[in-house]
Amino acid sequence: MKSKSLLATMALHFAAFTAKATSFAGAAYEQRDEPSIKSVAESIDKIATAFDEYKKTNDQRIEAIKSGQSTEALDAKLAKMDEHITSISEAKSRLEKVELKLARPGAMGNGGEKSETPEAVEYREAFVDWVRNPKDTDRQMRCHQANKALEAKQTDRERRATQTVTNNTSAGGFALPEFIERQIARLSVDMSPIRQISTVRTVSTPDYKELFDVNGATFEWLGETDTRNQTNTPDLREVAPTFGMASAKPQASEESLDDLFFNVEQWLIESAAEAIAQGEGAAFVAGNGTKKPTGFLAGPTPVTTADATRAFGTLQYIASGQAAAMPTSADVFYDLVYGIRARYRNNAQWVTSKAVLAAMRKYKDTTGQYLWQPALTAGQPATFLGYGITEAEDMPAVAANSFPLAFGDFKEGYLICDRVGTRITRDEITTPGFVKFYVRKRVGGMLRNTQAIKLLKVAAS
Repeated sequence: MKSKSLLATMALHFAAFTAKATSFAGAAYEQRDEPSIKSVAESIDKIATAFDEYKKTNDQRIEAIKSGQSTEALDAKLAKMDEHITSISEAKSRLEKVELKLARPGAMGNGGEKSETPEAVEYREAFVDWVRNPKDTDRQMRCHQANKALEAKQTDRERRATQTVTNNTSAGGFALPEFIERQIARLSVDMSPIRQISTVRTVSTPDYKELFDVNGATFEWLGETDTRNQTNTPDLREVAPTFGMASAKPQASEESLDDLFFNVEQWLIESAAEAIAQGEGAAFVAGNGTKKPTGFLAGPTPVTTADATRAFGTLQYIASGQAAAMPTSADVFYDLVYGIRARYRNNAQWVTSKAVLAAMRKYKDTTGQYLWQPALTAGQPATFLGYGITEAEDMPAVAANSFPLAFGDFKEGYLICDRVGTRITRDEITTPGFVKFYVRKRVGGMLRNTQAIKLLKVAAS
């Protein structure tokens, strides 16, 4: 009963979110559905209804184009429908996350996925107490002693993660407690779409490297008495992620920290996770590798050369056929899909921004069926040509020579590395009356297998 009650309560928060998306001008698009969404099943029904109306309107637009009539009103109506469908889809996704969390063992407080040791609990409580008033020498000493007790209980690897005490002054800081660090990392995953689909490793050094087999070993068929010939050995290439410091700087007033009813722990988790995820998202797409990860669009200039002869580390693109616009034919999307080897297609998906996704909703196949299909099953994303779609708002917009759409297996194609341990420093000097918290960790990223990802380039050829 508690689980259902909590789900219903959290679902009500989507009312304002959906109401905003449904408050369209009556002349353009009248939404008659109830603006609140209280369950995943309800969101699925609303998506199906909205897309049916979207298809009818787009069909009218296509007929208007054929007859030479103006499509301005229909374009405006479709744009509002796009916003509405996107809003419901986002509500569905968030409700699914709520249900998933409630289904986890211990979600209602009966033990977590990974229980804390008494020493970890003691350090977390001492840490939060220190955050409220770092000048109090008793709090400093308690946090310091709790940290030492925790280190004594941990393995060597874990000790490296938490043994980052800088000093015991108000300008110094302590390592984040493991529980808080895990919560920040978990929220960052929820907010960072590229993290959700890529290979993520935790490493202890920024010198981490991987060796990647480019061509693979060869073999030969033989009879029982045939001569065994020398076959080619694998051709290895090095993948070395570039690292940078992901830094979040949440700020709170001194009065709020003194307020016993202010949840410092939760505020710190949410603020830091949101800031870090936003910065990471941009870096994983287009980071230049200087003091930050190298994004998958920031490697060597993509080329049209096929996998067999293309240089390792360089992506292949398929041209849209239009100098500054999306393709006029859906054939280009089929070229992207079948330009990737079958072993990568099994786990492939589209990565693009919301604006480009709105354009993709209008494409049909030769039988008149829409290539974009809404997510009508709980836990499943919307699809385009049968493959899931990941929205990444840091992807480029449609413009001449841009790469607004990627398709491929990002688990195979992109590598993210997290350094063990997250640090925090408190600053109450630079902005009088407010306290800033510098939460930081080392993050790296690099293209891993450039045969696993293909790009759409907005270009004539």
